[in-house]
Formats: sequence, structure tokens, C-alpha cells
Amino acid sequence: MNVSADSLSTTNSYLICNNCQKVIRKKEKGMKVPRPLTSGPSSFIPENEIVEATPVDSHTILLLAEEYSTSGRVDHLTQVMALHPHYLESFLRSQFYLLRMDGPLPLHYRHYIAIMAAARHQCSFLVKMHVQEFYQMGVCVEWLNGLQYAPQRLRNLNEINKLLAHRPWLITKDHIQNLVKTGENSWSLAELVHAVVLLAHFHALASFVFGSGINPEPDGENTNTFQQMGVSNVCSCDLANDNSLEEVPFSSPSLGTADSVSELEALMERMKRLLEDREDEEASQEEMATRFEKEKKESLLVGSGGFQDQVVPSSKVSRFVEDATFGYQDFARHGEDNPPTFRAQDYSWEDHGFSLVNRLYSDIGHLLDEKFRTVYNLTYYNMATHKDVDTTMLRRALFNYVHCMYGIRYDDYDYGEVNQLLERSLKVYIKTVTCYPERTTRRMYDSYWRQFRHSEKVHVNLLLMEARMQAELLYALRAITRYMT
Repeated sequence: MNVSADSLSTTNSYLICNNCQKVIRKKEKGMKVPRPLTSGPSSFIPENEIVEATPVDSHTILLLAEEYSTSGRVDHLTQVMALHPHYLESFLRSQFYLLRMDGPLPLHYRHYIAIMAAARHQCSFLVKMHVQEFYQMGVCVEWLNGLQYAPQRLRNLNEINKLLAHRPWLITKDHIQNLVKTGENSWSLAELVHAVVLLAHFHALASFVFGSGINPEPDGENTNTFQQMGVSNVCSCDLANDNSLEEVPFSSPSLGTADSVSELEALMERMKRLLEDREDEEASQEEMATRFEKEKKESLLVGSGGFQDQVVPSSKVSRFVEDATFGYQDFARHGEDNPPTFRAQDYSWEDHGFSLVNRLYSDIGHLLDEKFRTVYNLTYYNMATHKDVDTTMLRRALFNYVHCMYGIRYDDYDYGEVNQLLERSLKVYIKTVTCYPERTTRRMYDSYWRQFRHSEKVHVNLLLMEARMQAELLYALRAITRYMT
């Protein structure tokens, strides 16, 4: 929606969406206005920039969607991910295998678990997508009335679903034992691994949906590109069906281009200095451990005061949620006996998680490993307007900061680099997208890396998504390993 400055003479006549910051003119109560059903794939990224920035033609993307997409079409999520086609293919292949190919779980279970996972973050985009998939199968459709209509066996996943989504460090071998113990509702280890990978996949995907401002898909049965809708408190970006509008003044100044450029140059200078410091001296193991603890504690202060109001899920999503008030709490909490740090050398994806997953659910380990490696190593050797830049340091800081918030430490990483490379606005964005994705706003997305391309910010979201998924899997797979031994 384009609103000229001249038309903002009386701010009392306007509202702004809390989610996408879109300006909406107030109307008399009860009036209906036609509004486009969607404004492109993302409410954060202009549609023309997605089209222009996609480095492969639309025919190639369409072929990928037809081969691997569960919907068989290029949905909004696929269009935004197509900014990075090499990653997109890896993502679609692994998701297709999880949902469609031979595996321990029946197909309708897989989509229902996807619904349960997405509902933990009130992600109506994913919930709606998999409700449609489930309905089209024509079996057990009464389960779509709510979680209480599903069999007890699926409902037993609720505990591990909410822990994985919000506090995975609390998962123990006892949770695993409760699910695989003998009885009519028990899970085999292979089934449980399939379910855990699905849960982690869709929790993380919800982070990407909200972090990239993915717009709802237009309803297939509605052939009109406009729909009549009230404008009392709804915006078309309404990702969780519960965004509200607030009145705002429009006098706040925007950051100038010069400030954005100096911010970019400062980041480049810090990267250069860190490389030089690495060559000059290497920190001791004690110092590295101290820097991790400091960064872990400082993450408490990031975004901790901004979420006082509880976001109430819409009825369409909440029917698939039990214990809706259970949410993320910081791993390192003030004045509490915190869980021990998860040391990556004691249980890593490469040395432990990969082999366990592959043993119990054939080939999914290879597909996940390819996806993790693809996003971690993805680079175009550009950084905003700079070319021939090695961004390895920056990518590792983003990935490891997510794991730091989840209490996972790498002994060979200097966490002092996180504070040097990630400014506060970016840390707020990372924590929100990773831990409370349903609270992500356009303002948060716009507040960091203002000189960078949208494709680079989408790359950030891909890194956050995969780092989060890997963190959840590490905690769950460690608990399964402990149960087995």
C-alpha cells in the first residue's frame, strides 16, 4: 500500500499494523473496502525485488516446486527461499523426504505433527498449509477439529513438542522413555526420531516464515483477486490471524543513507581487525570459556523487556495447542540453578546426531547434513556493496549465537567475536526470530544491516532457521542416546 506524505495531514485518521508497519486509513465502523488478497510473497520485501533478485529463471523454480514441493506449486515461502536456489533445492528435497517418501510414520501423521509444531508458534501460514494437505487425504478429518480429537498416541507428543519449541534443554531420557514404553500408545524409536525431526523442522520453519514476513496465500477457491473485508483491526499481512493495529504519529525520522554506509564500513573494519587479532594471539581455553559465559549472560538482556503482553493465538490455531502459555525462557536465568552448558565436543551433530538419525530413519541424516552444510557454507563473496569478501566469520557468528542462546558451546570458538560482529539491533532480531518468532515485526527486520540487500537478510534467516533446528535435534537426540544406553 503506497501512502503519500501529503495524505498524512491528520494522523488520527490512520492506523499502523504492529506486524508489517503498513499504514491503513481508518474507516467508519461497519464499512467494507476492497483490499488485495496479498501484496506479494513477503510483507517485508517488495515483490519486484524478489523477482529481480532471483538469480535463476522462474521455469527452473517451477520445476523444483513440481518435483519436491508438497503443494506442487510455487508458494510464497518457496518464492522467498528462491533468492538462494542452491539452498532451496536442498531444503525442498529434505522436506519432501520427511513428508512424502518411505519412513516410519504414516503420511497423515506427518502432516498432523507439522500442524502441531507450527501451532506452537501460532504460525497460521504453515498450519493452514498442512490442514489442507491433511484434509485432502480424506482420512481422520475429525482430528482437524482440535488436538483433543486426535488419538492419544499423537497427543502424547505434546510434551516433547512444547519443550523442543521453547526449552529443548529440559528434554531428558525420561521423556523418551515415557513415549516408547510398552503399551497401546507407545512409539518405536524409529517413529519417534521421525516425529522429532518433523517437529524441529516445522518449529524452525515457523521462524523463517515470521522472520521473512511471508504473506498468507490467497484462498484457492476465491477467484476474485480482491476480497471485501472490514478494516477495524485486521491487516492483510496478518500472519498469525491476531495482529492488532495501533495509532501512530508519522514524524519519526528515518536513518539516512550516510549512517547506513558508515555502519557497513564499521562492520567491515571490525571483521578485518578480528582477523588480524587472530593471527597475533590465540586466547586460552579458560578465556574462551569465560567469553562464552559472558555472551550467554548478556543474551538475557537482549529483547528481555519488550514482550510483556502475551500474544493470544487465534482460535483456528489454538485448537492444536495444549498449555499455550508455556513459552521460551532464557537458558541462563538470573539467580537460578541453570542447566549445565551443552558442550558440542561431547555430543555433536557430525559425530553423534547424524549417525543416530541415519540408523533409525534411513537417509534422512544425509539430507539434513547436506542442508546444514549448504546454508553454513553458502556465500556469494559479497557484503552489501563490497565484493570479494570472505563472510565465513560473520556466518559462524550468526550460527553460534543461536546455539549460545540455547546453551550450546563450541570450545574452539571465540565468543568475543559475537559482540564485535553482531550489533544490538541484529541480536534483538535474532533472539525474536529464534525464540519468539510470532512477535517479529517489520520494524525489527528493517532495523539492522540497513545497507544490505534483502537476499542477504533472507540468508540470515536461513542460517537462523538451520541453527535452531540443529540445536533442537542435538538436545532430543542426546536424550534418545542416553535412553538407549
